[in-house]
Amino acid sequence: MSIRTKNIKSFFKNKTILITGGTGSFGKQLVSYLLKNKFPLLKIIVFSRDEFKQFELSKIFPEEKYPCMRYFIGDVRDKDRLMLALQGVDYVIHAAALKQVPVAEYNPFEAIKTNIIGSQNLIECCLNNTVKKVIALSTDKAAAPLNLYGATKLCSEKLFITANNIIGKKKISFSVVRYGNVLGSRGSVIPEFFKQKQRGTLFITDKEMTRFSISLEESVDFVMLALISSVGGEIFVPKIPSFRIIDLAQIISSKSKIKFTGIRAGEKIYEELITIPESLNTFESKNYYLILPFLHKKFSFLIKRLKKITKPFSYNSSNCFILKKEQIKSLLVKNKFI
Repeated sequence: MSIRTKNIKSFFKNKTILITGGTGSFGKQLVSYLLKNKFPLLKIIVFSRDEFKQFELSKIFPEEKYPCMRYFIGDVRDKDRLMLALQGVDYVIHAAALKQVPVAEYNPFEAIKTNIIGSQNLIECCLNNTVKKVIALSTDKAAAPLNLYGATKLCSEKLFITANNIIGKKKISFSVVRYGNVLGSRGSVIPEFFKQKQRGTLFITDKEMTRFSISLEESVDFVMLALISSVGGEIFVPKIPSFRIIDLAQIISSKSKIKFTGIRAGEKIYEELITIPESLNTFESKNYYLILPFLHKKFSFLIKRLKKITKPFSYNSSNCFILKKEQIKSLLVKNKFI
């Protein structure tokens, strides 16, 4: 899924990138990636609403050491603040969202305000500034959504994809990257299992449950691929392995008891990244799938490099490549969880 660093450096030369939700797990990893590789960016703007997280991140990446860094307090719900923050911005990575399924179920209006209205605000503000490309991060839960969080992300996806219909003569494109839970991100299963290990019991909702496996580094790499190669209107989906939750639990703590609690409201047995209806408009390469809203001449150069999916299928964490226990352990070691 990687791209040649030389190509990225040319792409970013004297450009400004803004990351909404920039103090989250993904945002911090993306900032680290951009600075570590010394891309010739004019500015990297971290846009988020949490002043403490911005303060903490600014200590890691201070403006004194990294002159391109900027820290903007703001909320995607606040359209006026977005308009100001986006002045002179070339590329936007939209990572801001309310992501916790139970929180969204209990606070539906708040999830709608951030994930849907916030997306609309961002689109309108990008259209009214000099932004050239927007990549919105989505989730497996947007595919055939079962919970409110997934429904809001599906709406968000639709907003970004169809925004390409109203750009007129503006040189701007909107695309989406959709992937599953990131290993070790806040609220994910791995850190939770390590906490439960201390109490001697690991809680699993269902013994058949599977999840996709993608690291923070891999997610950043894939988003960079999408940012550089997108033309607008695509949904990028990475080809990634999956694992059984019960296998993960036994590797993290073979001595702990395992208690099955039953599936929670809005939870799925498996993660789904491409539904059967979507597969009819899907193309694939070696490392990723591309869901297109319709066939258009602007996609012609992409399609030439990709293979059309001819048989309907569901791309989910139960029917893709499932990691064996020793592979899961290697993955945990590689990502420094154990």
